[in-house]
Amino acid sequence: MKKAMILAAGRGERMRDLTAEVPKPLLKIGGHYLIEYAISSIKQAGINEIVINVSYQGEKIMAALGDGANYGIKILYSIEPERLETGGGIFQALSLLGNEPFLVMSSDVITDYPLSNMPQNPDGLAHLMMVNNPVYHPHGDYGLRNGKIALDTAPALTFASIGVYRPELFEGCAAGHFRLTKVLNPAISSGRVTGEHYRGLWYNIGTPEDFAEINQRAREDSNLRPLASETNTLSN
Repeated sequence: MKKAMILAAGRGERMRDLTAEVPKPLLKIGGHYLIEYAISSIKQAGINEIVINVSYQGEKIMAALGDGANYGIKILYSIEPERLETGGGIFQALSLLGNEPFLVMSSDVITDYPLSNMPQNPDGLAHLMMVNNPVYHPHGDYGLRNGKIALDTAPALTFASIGVYRPELFEGCAAGHFRLTKVLNPAISSGRVTGEHYRGLWYNIGTPEDFAEINQRAREDSNLRPLASETNTLSN
């Protein structure tokens, strides 16, 4: 894969006062912006061109990250005057992502999963990373059967907000606000979405409690750092 996308347009409403003046991707964890963990993971996978969609306080994100030169990558922005949700946001950014499969990761996810292990060319229309169900999402999202995502297989796992998609997944879509499930679920039903179950470190920072927990973890674990060998390129 040559390109990736980081989803960063949300308001982070569950973070309450923490995101009143600062967009969620710019909250600091271990001295680094939350979004820098996603940038780090993508860069370590050998992908040097990243599209970031922005909406809520997007100008602050663009000012903080710039064109990516400080990270040794190229950053392009897909600006959403009104948030388009996951599916609509990716669809709008397709012209920046090109005609080949691309990786998408949420800006509020921290993981030690090596993204270079994701398939460069999925067998179907998409490939999803699944994780064990966190406490706040006990019923999960999808099942996994013989390497394929399934709607009717138990036990269900949680979609890790990391996936590889072919542009063809969005054929027939129209510009506007829609969730990724609008295109994923039909593709899953037709057996065209593969997946894998990752059991390692994975955090989704959705609440102040999550934020406090991962900050404590970052203080205690020196390995939990974005681009540990290149910290001079990151925020301080």
